[in-house]
Amino acid sequence: MVTYQAAFAALTDPTRRAVFELLVDRPRAVGELAAELPVSRPAVSQHLKVLKDAGLVVDRAEGTRRRYQVNLAGVAALRGYLDQLWDKAMAAFAEAVEEEER
Repeated sequence: MVTYQAAFAALTDPTRRAVFELLVDRPRAVGELAAELPVSRPAVSQHLKVLKDAGLVVDRAEGTRRRYQVNLAGVAALRGYLDQLWDKAMAAFAEAVEEEER
């Protein structure tokens, strides 16, 4: 099960966020990610494990390689949480405006 807490915790690391952002563009293998980042392939693999454990990415075998992509369920969990916050913030704002008008 994907939780927004695990997803946010995984994204606190700047390199991990960079890996995730690259995967938003398109699925990639570890080597492709490492070629675009200032970290080693083993480091990218470790970051991908954390992202996968948090439910933000999934992988699939392609021959001898694994291809990683964004897990839409993980992104949906984050979005659901943020939408709730946004709705509460907008309701509080509307209430404050109404109170000011009285």
